[in-house]
Amino acid sequence: MNTISPGPDLTAVRAACASVADPEFGLSIDDLGLIYDVTIDGSGVTVAMTLTTPSCPASDVMVGAVHAAVAQVPGVATVEVRLVWDPAWTPEMVSARGREQLGGR
Repeated sequence: MNTISPGPDLTAVRAACASVADPEFGLSIDDLGLIYDVTIDGSGVTVAMTLTTPSCPASDVMVGAVHAAVAQVPGVATVEVRLVWDPAWTPEMVSARGREQLGGR
């Protein structure tokens, strides 16, 4: 008897993304508003994210960390992390929790 494995859980994938901290701010990239979209297609996951600036020196590290975190979610077979620049990130995208962690900045 063949059984179909359930695909990855969106909540678990988003939590995996949120587990990645921006090395400069020390905040979750989710709290910084850097995760724009998560798409699940079967066992494949695509994460659309941005950075605070296109010239971010930690871009490869952050993309790699998101890829590694999402790949650990049960049911995930493939991960694609796409950097997008539209809309451009602004400080207003930081969550209320992120603002609190930054000391209300």
